[in-house]
Amino acid sequence: MTVTVRFAPSPTGYIHIGNIRTALSNWLFALKNDGRFVLRFDDTDIERSRQEYAEAIAADLDWLGIRPDRVEYQSKRFAIYDAAVERLKTAGLLYPCYETAEELERRRKLRLTRRLPPVYGREALKLTESERAKLEAEGRKPHWRFLLPNFEGDPFSPRRTEVHWGDLVRGPQTVDLASMSDPVLVREDGSYLYTLPSVADDIDMGITHIIRGDDHVTNTGAQIAIFRALGAEPPRFGHHNLLTTISGEGLSKRSGALSIRTLRDAGYEPMAVASLAVLIGTSENVVAAPDMQALAGHFDLAATSRSSAKFDPAELDTLNRALVHELSFGAVAGRLAALGIEGDRAEAFWLAVRGNLDRVKDAALWWKIVQEGVQNAPDLSQEDVAFVREAFDLLPPEPWDRGTWKIWTDAVKEASGRKGKTLFMPLRLALTGLPSGPELADLLPLVGREGMLARRP
Repeated sequence: MTVTVRFAPSPTGYIHIGNIRTALSNWLFALKNDGRFVLRFDDTDIERSRQEYAEAIAADLDWLGIRPDRVEYQSKRFAIYDAAVERLKTAGLLYPCYETAEELERRRKLRLTRRLPPVYGREALKLTESERAKLEAEGRKPHWRFLLPNFEGDPFSPRRTEVHWGDLVRGPQTVDLASMSDPVLVREDGSYLYTLPSVADDIDMGITHIIRGDDHVTNTGAQIAIFRALGAEPPRFGHHNLLTTISGEGLSKRSGALSIRTLRDAGYEPMAVASLAVLIGTSENVVAAPDMQALAGHFDLAATSRSSAKFDPAELDTLNRALVHELSFGAVAGRLAALGIEGDRAEAFWLAVRGNLDRVKDAALWWKIVQEGVQNAPDLSQEDVAFVREAFDLLPPEPWDRGTWKIWTDAVKEASGRKGKTLFMPLRLALTGLPSGPELADLLPLVGREGMLARRP
């Protein structure tokens, strides 16, 4: 059996870090098990689904390094769902219901006042053919419910019916089918809710493992029953904890909170995003994995906590810095060129500044400082200005290399008597205009003697 997983987003907005947690969990599980990854767009909601969102989701996955083995659109697979509906109807497991939302709510409240579980009472099963015909003549259209197998002979006398599964994350799980309403699979307008297309596709595509957020745990019992009603053995299930914002708010595509597109445009490294999305809320150390294979080595579904995890952008900054500081010139040459950083000195420049960058795009500021000079006049006292001028008179002749900085500052120290911060800070400010940054021994040869003299205050 080939391990086959799927990620099934709705293309109704841009995906966020919580969606990516699910996508990455499936991708890494497939990677560790030499399996296959299916990208399946849940685009049966014709009004809200957009092709541009589907393309954006595919681009976000590609940016992160997720390469699907198969891509499907549910909007092109209605024949499969129609066949599943007919099979369930023929078996007497899908029945028409005519209640309005208001009528259902009144019944729910009535059951609560009687201290009964607020589940659907299967009243529609009692309708005769003539009663159904009368309702339809009045203009009512039925929605269709799946008859849960939670009774022996009388559907109006449900009994405790346990569905068990070994969850890949949460361990042994049990759901009582008598505690839930028969799920609606088909709406009044004939459109499908999520459940039926999902199960039918999982069967047709040979999905072996379903890894998703723990907000789906309660759905699993009914879905297992539908798998079996359609003659299929259910896949293995795993339900990971959900991510929230640092303030504890849930994430949604509509709000755009922490969307992958936003994080990418902000200059974060894909592996920083992936590492935090996967490892936060687990017993694993949150480290910046350099690639997917390394991240797979830290990935363990069973290590996931049951409580939700808060996604803190400050942690993302920390991981991003760690990755940027280790990036080779070859890994970033294209991005640097797009920033105008190219030529013979580009590699030496990158190696000099990368250890002080939060994001690759921050290199543009230092390139400007090296190429054009100080961007903002440094705040130097009159005494420091006089000191820097005397120091510039002591600049050694070229050629310059990394050792030039020590030769120069030793000469300045001897001539001025200054040392420590009083020696180095005015020189740093004169050279860069900033109180901190890359090693000046590395920057000095990049600026050159002519460039240095141009900065003489």
